[in-house]
Amino acid sequence: MSVNLPPLPEMHPVAGVRCAAVAAGVRKPGRRDLVLFELAPGSTAAAMFTRNRFCAAPVQLAKRHLETTAPRYLLINTGNANAGTGADGMAAALRCCSAAAELAGVELEAILPYSTGVIGEPLPSERIVAALPQAFAGLAADAWADAAHGILTTDTAAKGVSLRSDAGWVMTGISKGAGMIRPDMATMLAFIATDAAVSAPVLDALLKEAVEASFNRITVDGDTSTNDAVTLVATGAAGSPTITAVDSAQGRAFAAALEATCVQLAQAIVRDGEGATRFVTVRIEGARNRAEALAVAYAIAHSPLVKTALFAGDPNWGRLLAAIGRAGIDDLDVTGVDLFLDDVRIAVAGSVAPEYREADGARVMAQPEILIRAHLGRGDATETVWTTDLSYDYVKINAEYRS
Repeated sequence: MSVNLPPLPEMHPVAGVRCAAVAAGVRKPGRRDLVLFELAPGSTAAAMFTRNRFCAAPVQLAKRHLETTAPRYLLINTGNANAGTGADGMAAALRCCSAAAELAGVELEAILPYSTGVIGEPLPSERIVAALPQAFAGLAADAWADAAHGILTTDTAAKGVSLRSDAGWVMTGISKGAGMIRPDMATMLAFIATDAAVSAPVLDALLKEAVEASFNRITVDGDTSTNDAVTLVATGAAGSPTITAVDSAQGRAFAAALEATCVQLAQAIVRDGEGATRFVTVRIEGARNRAEALAVAYAIAHSPLVKTALFAGDPNWGRLLAAIGRAGIDDLDVTGVDLFLDDVRIAVAGSVAPEYREADGARVMAQPEILIRAHLGRGDATETVWTTDLSYDYVKINAEYRS
């Protein structure tokens, strides 16, 4: 089940990038569960990872490798997170990287590993190693759609974005995730590549900006994964001038394209949220600062009572007020709070609006896409997050996750 999730668009090849997706049998036989990306020599890369203290072995290893050299290959498996696996998990991740490096003729540190799936189970590295020759043989520039399908777990559909810029470069990206989604890299993986030439410091700075406005503004269930990662690669193969300054015209144009790509990929994750029947935008206006606005937005977005009301289509606006009230703003003047569902004003000055009618609220709540907007009357800061409802199917999917 998903909420207005667009189909996978035409995925433009990125000069300097090839990819493949094969079935390694990591968890289920016959399912594409191993994805390999090959990056042209000289590519620059930036990445952001989960802040969960139990971060998985591949996350630890990928961080270490990125500090050593520019990556040449990204190796992703699904079905097993290789998290909570201790020294054995690290050894398994190293075995996979070592085997890939030997086949590619590159140094070990040029391989970045990624895993997603069940936590706490040993990674069947021997199956991954056995499937690597097939993955290398299948590398192709036009296999982005295969890769988008190969990284899925509980997702119902592949997620991707692809664009051509006026400057002549291409940007293509894929993401996966449906549950265990919460900011701090929101279980999600995202891989974005461009054939623009971007210096490493600029690439890193722009990725951080884009992630803050996208992947760190989504939540399905409030859980942060052990494996979250987003990786951005620039091959420079388009032949355009190198972007060396964030605030240059080229830098800002690239930043706008990157943020738009990340927002679309992040929203696709929410639209495909486990059991989701509503795509919900929560916008907080009139806050004193960004942190305050986000605290209120997440109090609403994480409230089980709000999320179940959304699933039922019940305009129980008292739950929204209660969530705002417990967001941790000790000096909040509730008489300054206005609350809206789309175009319907529900509350004004902290109590029910005189013109509000239950039928109007019910009309909005019946929609697949809903805007919850609150104005706090305290300042000019505004923040937006995207979330889902909480349905029977969410419980079923996660209750049966390992079966």
